[in-house]
This record gives sequence, structure tokens and C-alpha cells, in this order.
Amino acid sequence: MNDYIKSMRKLIGHETLLTVGCGAIIVDQFGRILLQRRTDLDIWGIPGGILELGETFEETVRREVREETNLIIQSVNLFGIYSGKNGFAQYGNGDKVFSVQIIFYVEYYEGNLQSNNESRELVFLFKNEIPDNLNPHQAPFIIDWINGVNLPVIK
Repeated sequence: MNDYIKSMRKLIGHETLLTVGCGAIIVDQFGRILLQRRTDLDIWGIPGGILELGETFEETVRREVREETNLIIQSVNLFGIYSGKNGFAQYGNGDKVFSVQIIFYVEYYEGNLQSNNESRELVFLFKNEIPDNLNPHQAPFIIDWINGVNLPVIK
């Protein structure tokens, strides 16, 4: 949890906090998407995380991808901006958040995949291999990618 969120939680407790998340749909040379199976909830999603104070969207997605996968992004393109009721979440500890998500599309990267304490598994999967247990807050991005929607997505 970043310092901003810790500070805000001291003030508002478990009440709903507005956050901005940045994630990456990373596609390899075979057209497969990189999915991360998380250690905390055993669900699949894309790498990403919360914008920290003073960061740009691009800085956030680059930092989060590096932290979670060990990959260095070469270039990013806007995939979509997601808001609405799917942005609400309540965590096991009672904390509530409403998150606006800025999702990037990445085809060019370098490095070797390496899990960290947030990832149980990192794998590239074809569209027909996507597991059912997707993170419900990230499923719309992944489904839009599967369906080849026109970019950028604004929801």
C-alpha cells in the first residue's frame, strides 16, 4: 500500500477511497496476453497498480509492470479508460475503494518474466486459453481485448 493510501486510511478508516489504477495488456510476438495469478485471491488479471502522488499514468504502469513481472516496457499505447460500477471493491479487511482504471496496450518490452510476492504465476495465454477465474475488476479489459474492440475504449 502506498503512503498516500495509508495516510488517507488513517483519516477515513474503511470508507470509500477514490483511486486511479494503471494496468498493462502486454501481448507477446505470438499474440498471447500476459496474465498474472495473484497470491492473495488466486485470481487472474493483468499487471498494474495504483498511481502514486506526482506520478504520470505512464510512470505508474512502467513501475508496476517492472515490480510485478521484471519486464521493462519499451512503449505504451492507450487501450482504454474504465470507470463506473465495476470500479468499486471492498477488500477482506473492510477497506472500500472506487477506482478509475487507465489501461495501456504493450507489444514491446524486454527482460525475463519473474514473479514476486504478489504473483503466484505469470503466463502468456492465447485468447482461447483465458481462465474463468478472472479478477472481476479487470475482466472487462481482458474481455474487450479478446473481443478486439475498437480502441481506445472509454467506459
